[in-house]
Amino acid sequence: MLDILIAVILGIVEGITEWLPISSTGHMILVEQFLHMSTSHEFNSMFRVVIQLGAIMAVVVLYFNKLNPFSKRKSAKQKRNTINLWCKIVVACLPAAVIGLLFDDILDKYLYNYVVVALMLIIYGIFFILIEKKNEHTRPQVTKLTELTYQMALIIGGFQVLALIPGTSRSGATILGALLIGTSRYVATEFTFYLAIPVMFGASILKVIKFGFHYTTIEVVILLVGCLVAFFVSVFAIKFLMGYIKKHDFKAFGYYRIVLGVLVLLYFLIFG
Repeated sequence: MLDILIAVILGIVEGITEWLPISSTGHMILVEQFLHMSTSHEFNSMFRVVIQLGAIMAVVVLYFNKLNPFSKRKSAKQKRNTINLWCKIVVACLPAAVIGLLFDDILDKYLYNYVVVALMLIIYGIFFILIEKKNEHTRPQVTKLTELTYQMALIIGGFQVLALIPGTSRSGATILGALLIGTSRYVATEFTFYLAIPVMFGASILKVIKFGFHYTTIEVVILLVGCLVAFFVSVFAIKFLMGYIKKHDFKAFGYYRIVLGVLVLLYFLIFG
């Protein structure tokens, strides 16, 4: 029962932090410093990634009509635009897919620790503040998803590679990249949500294959509970963020990252 309760807590953390630019993997690693499931290290590593499937399904459900190129409610032009959007998503996924496949084991072995997480939280927190200050008096060049070019999509995908380092935040890296090339906050955030679908499905499948298909009953229950909780919490987190950025910028998330990163470093320096 304790493992299931921890899975619920991790599902809540995943559902909130996956979509806010504050690093879901970083938060998961930090929470696991205090809450330990009795399952194996290999299962825990796989769980940390596969739990993201629950979060992803929230995007699929919330934006199903927008992402469905075969919707009967869409005109021929709208269907073409949707197919074009998916092509841009695929292009944007290529850099992270290639680098992730090549260096997955190395990243797992050397970068999943509190020092890397804390430093990335702080560094990208500073980036958010600086970029938002830079853009205060600048009008975005891209205010609609249809205005996003393939070149822009590839650049955003390049920034997603940075998120392979824990503590960076996948959504944070891609949003920063999109803001730097002139998109609005709304376009940057929405494209980031869509970009997560193939990336996380791919990462989850890779982890499941590496782990194998020999699950105990309790491991299956833990996975299902974590994914379900992540799904429902993600629905609220996505709606909150899309509403928030209509009136606010991302500086608050930058300050949060810096404070959290400093606290993490201090905690582990003092208590080891």
